[in-house]
Amino acid sequence: MFVVTGATGNVGRSLVQALAAAGVQVTATCRGISAADVPERVDHRRADLVDPESLRPVFDGADALFLQNGGPSAHLLNPQDILDVAKAGGVGRVVLLSSQGVATRPGSASHGDTARSIEDAVRQSGMAWTILRPGGFSSNAYAWAESVRTRRTVAAPFADVGLPTIDPDDIAEVAAAALREDGHTGRIYELTGPALDTPRERAQAIGDALGEPVRFIEQTRDEARAQMLRFMPEPVVETTLTILGEPTPAEQRISPDVQRVLGRAPRAFADWARRHIAAFR
Repeated sequence: MFVVTGATGNVGRSLVQALAAAGVQVTATCRGISAADVPERVDHRRADLVDPESLRPVFDGADALFLQNGGPSAHLLNPQDILDVAKAGGVGRVVLLSSQGVATRPGSASHGDTARSIEDAVRQSGMAWTILRPGGFSSNAYAWAESVRTRRTVAAPFADVGLPTIDPDDIAEVAAAALREDGHTGRIYELTGPALDTPRERAQAIGDALGEPVRFIEQTRDEARAQMLRFMPEPVVETTLTILGEPTPAEQRISPDVQRVLGRAPRAFADWARRHIAAFR
């Protein structure tokens, strides 16, 4: 039996669906999960990574674990306690969803250091482990959904700076392979899309999928900062803006790891936009 944490997120939801479709017994878990969030015949349990004891009944009898790194709550996690509870329940394999920032932004509390501390705990757990380090998600474009629906506009900074955004479904498929197959133990996979795409190009791809023009409005850094501070802590905002505006060569590198694991190229942003265009109509 496999446990998927963060099971209602962009990666976790797709992973649960992929494992269930493959006939694997899955327990999906997160704080607010309900039967409506999972496929038929998939077990779901409410638990909180910040409270490892709440995970004890979830992990009982499990073989493998997909561990989401906590997202905005990552700094509140005690990864060692989570892994101890998992091992006590029988878990022998863990696939960790980490962050590219571990390698590209060392010393950044918001993007590198917290994720590295979780990685270190996983590597030292005594379990078979695989670490996934994605860059920016294609699904971050959901932040534009309301403005596209109501005004057919996208506002974003750094209009022509490209990053190789990754489709969350590709991350989920790599995670499913690492959970189900041999040969992934001790591997760290950097996960990116197949090409650099810019905010202007992503807006164009959404417009193409809609069949209607979407106007792009380039924000200044200060305008973007003010908007992001409404829902993100300041250190996260500053590092995020630096990545978006002044990415390092490593952050713009197109990784071969999706191809290596799945035997196919990663999906382009335009593919993601077509599959999720209902959110923008």
